[in-house]
This record gives sequence, C-alpha cells and structure tokens, in this order.
Amino acid sequence: MTNAFKKYPVTLILIGVNVAIFLGLSMIGQTEDGYFMLEHGASYVPFIIENGEYYRLFTCMFLHFGFSHLANNMLSLGLYGTILEREVGTLKMIVIYLVSGLGASALSAGWDYFTESYSISAGASGAIFGLMGALIYVAIRNKGRIGNLGSNRLIMMALFSLYYGYTSTGVDNLAHLGGLIFGVLIAILVYHPKKKRNKYQQFDWMQD
Repeated sequence: MTNAFKKYPVTLILIGVNVAIFLGLSMIGQTEDGYFMLEHGASYVPFIIENGEYYRLFTCMFLHFGFSHLANNMLSLGLYGTILEREVGTLKMIVIYLVSGLGASALSAGWDYFTESYSISAGASGAIFGLMGALIYVAIRNKGRIGNLGSNRLIMMALFSLYYGYTSTGVDNLAHLGGLIFGVLIAILVYHPKKKRNKYQQFDWMQD
C-alpha cells in the first residue's frame, strides 16, 4: 500500500475522499434521496443561479447516489487515474481532474439553464471522463500508445461509455461529454512529452 501511495498519491487520495464523504453521508441519511443530497452539496441550477451557490459545481463532484454509483466511479478513477498520474505526474493529474470536473459541472448546469430542464446531479464521472480524454491525448502524443493501452482502444472505451450513458436513464450525459472535452483541452495545455535524446548526446566531449 505504501509503494502504491508513493506512485499514485493523487488517485488514492481522491478515491479516499470520495469514499469517506459517501460513508459519512450514509451514516446520517439516504444517499439515494435527491433532497438529502441537495442539502449536502449536489448541483441544482435554481440554487446555483438564484442563490449564488456556485460552490455546488465543485461539491457535486464528490457526492454519489448510492453504493453502485460510487463503486463504478471509483473503479474507473482507479483505472484511469493510476495510468494518467504515472504518465503526467501528480500536479498535472490533479489539475486535469479538478478542471475537467468543474468544466463538466458548469456545462451541464448551463444546458439545464438553457433548456429549463432542472435536475439534481452529482458524481465524479465528469472528472473521470476528463481523465479519459487526457489519456487519449497523451496516447496520441506518444505514437498512439500509453502503457499497454492504445489510443484507438481508449477512444472506443470513451465512445462505449458515452453510448451506455445515452441509452441509460438518470445519467448526466452532457457532463460526461463536457468532461471528455475539457480533459483533452487541459491535457493539450499542460502535457508536453519528454524528447528522447540521441544516445550520442548523452556524453560531454572534450578535446585537448
């Protein structure tokens, strides 16, 4: 566990925070109750716009409706997070995660406001789709591969996840799509692959 924490501190901390919040809320109420979740930071456009509760765009990223919702997201976070953190480092990893999550929340809230179709939303999936988008970009920049994953496989996984969301009920699909887009954009800004040096450039030459 110690070695894993040294390698993937941000991923494991994020999983720990999400699980701790879920357990804490489960002790005082029902996490599958929308009104209970609304009281504890879920996103809801009328409260955000009319009451100025913009913090909900952030807090909703750490709330989950029931155990299965949490488990699915944490498994995905563990998978994508460890791969991305190993490649880009802890600081860039947390930037991609948080900015993608906020961007996904904001885009979803903006769409709800535009369509006047308001719903209580929460979950880490927008941020997790951001990790997926960043992985796709990183793989493309590394000749189509990142670890054992190829960019084509990552794209297919992203498309399948989006399709699954669109064919399911109660899923914030715009947050997923927004997270994916923001993940790619943030990765473009913060990720720069290291250039491999020519083996003859690894030595300092001296002449007398």
